[in-house]
Amino acid sequence: MEIQKELFSLQDKEYMKFLSKLTPNVPEDTIIGVRIPEIRKLAKKLVKNNEYEDFLKELPHKYYDENLLHGAIISESKNFEKCIKLLDNFLPFIDNWAVCDTISPKIFKKHKKELIEKIKEWSQSDKTYTCRFGVEMLMTHFLDEDFKKEYLEMVANIHSEEYYVKMVIAWFFATALAKQWDYAVIYLENNRLDVWVHNKTIQKARESLKILEDKKGYLKGLKRKKEGELI
Repeated sequence: MEIQKELFSLQDKEYMKFLSKLTPNVPEDTIIGVRIPEIRKLAKKLVKNNEYEDFLKELPHKYYDENLLHGAIISESKNFEKCIKLLDNFLPFIDNWAVCDTISPKIFKKHKKELIEKIKEWSQSDKTYTCRFGVEMLMTHFLDEDFKKEYLEMVANIHSEEYYVKMVIAWFFATALAKQWDYAVIYLENNRLDVWVHNKTIQKARESLKILEDKKGYLKGLKRKKEGELI
């Protein structure tokens, strides 16, 4: 199967225009415009027919949609070690938040012990989307029954000027406030986060439907300002 040709057969030109606005750092002429359900359906077919190995070696890809498909194929992995190897090959080539955020390997749920060690490695990366992916996986898999206080510390110790790293840290702590309030709120009370991340965390938490109104009111009072800035 010629995968690029297959992707163009699934093209939605209106969706392509929408995507170009959603991902401004991705050149419009590299977006085919395939909707995510179609990407995932194609990924399943390629994996089922074992027609994807050569495609995964063709890095970097030309099209945004090829990167989405690459991530979707990895997400179908049934073998944890192979999944990690494929991710380590692919993550350095990711150049936008949308591709990063659609990767969610199902196999991770069965390998938490090994996964947390990889998350520690990814989240400390100086590559924007490798770091972002690590924090996302920590947020997805380790804020519920597998939660440990040290995971909050791990993310609080990430300091970056990259917008998409700062955003995922705020997203992580806003989610932690919804799931592990008593532990997470301390990081705001003690001003442990960079000011921008601190305030974005509060904003996202106050927009959440999973946090009670009295707690949202409390968070409002924790907002910080930069020197010379009015709140």
